[in-house]
Amino acid sequence: MTLVQLRCLLAIVDAGLNITQAAEQIHATQPALSKQLKQLEDELGFALFTRRGKSLDALTAAGKQVVERARVIHAEARNIRALAANLRSEEHGVLRIAATHTQARYALPRATAALRDRYPQVAVQLLPGGDADILEHLDRGSADLAVLSTAGAAPPGLALPVYRWQRVALVPREHALARAERAVTLAELAAHPLLSYESSLRAESSLRRAFDAADLPLRLAFTAHDADLIRTYVGAGLGVGVLAEMAVDDGDAQLRALEIDAALPECTTWIVLRRDRVLRDFAIDFIARFAPQIDGHDLRRAFDHGIVSTWPTPPRWREWKAAHAA
Repeated sequence: MTLVQLRCLLAIVDAGLNITQAAEQIHATQPALSKQLKQLEDELGFALFTRRGKSLDALTAAGKQVVERARVIHAEARNIRALAANLRSEEHGVLRIAATHTQARYALPRATAALRDRYPQVAVQLLPGGDADILEHLDRGSADLAVLSTAGAAPPGLALPVYRWQRVALVPREHALARAERAVTLAELAAHPLLSYESSLRAESSLRRAFDAADLPLRLAFTAHDADLIRTYVGAGLGVGVLAEMAVDDGDAQLRALEIDAALPECTTWIVLRRDRVLRDFAIDFIARFAPQIDGHDLRRAFDHGIVSTWPTPPRWREWKAAHAA
């Protein structure tokens, strides 16, 4: 078997067994991909997939075991290539970042632009999605790092805290809540239809838990991944938005952001990495720009020796934003 055959196998699995889509992802033709799969199955002596006519239907039990091992081999081959590129001091390549829509829209642009200034031959591939999507990208190796937020414990993996932020209530300026000269309460929010992120639909959502703890109903009238969409529908009068403070534009003349009382927990944005991956030097440079409070030597020790330091308390969003604007 060859690395090419294993790469083709993983591409098929990651494309949901759609050979046409898998071929596009690895820049191959469908017949070439099918040929590589047949050669691999012939060498192994068993089928990796069950078939329905000419279409792949599902992984066989043996196929699942092969895919698990193939991912390890493919990851190690990628690690060797990354290590060699670092030793050659290469300054070209691709940095693949999986991030939530809010982080991709409001937090990543400056650090990404700074990286491009330093490494003009490095392409950045942004993979936006929900928390589960971006962690899956990281797990299967289609992303080098993930950027996401939690309202509690750090996410799994090597998690580096970047900044802390609060949620705010967003209303049209003529809304009754806009006259408040104080933080609004959960009870006041419960009296209105709310517009928030799709993650609020999950049972483990910190927003939902806060309302449950206060014995208040959570009336979600609209949810979306994209904060800009939430703002648009708030402006259309569908209800009160509950969204990340970094998604609020202070110059918006039609909307007003209101603080929410301490019943909602503070959130932290993290960079999440896999300890078993070798990062290119430009990826380390990006992390240093995105989270400058993290010492580069401590990060290297965490990667090379598994020694995880106590990371410094991350700044609040407005402090982080001001530092990056300087």
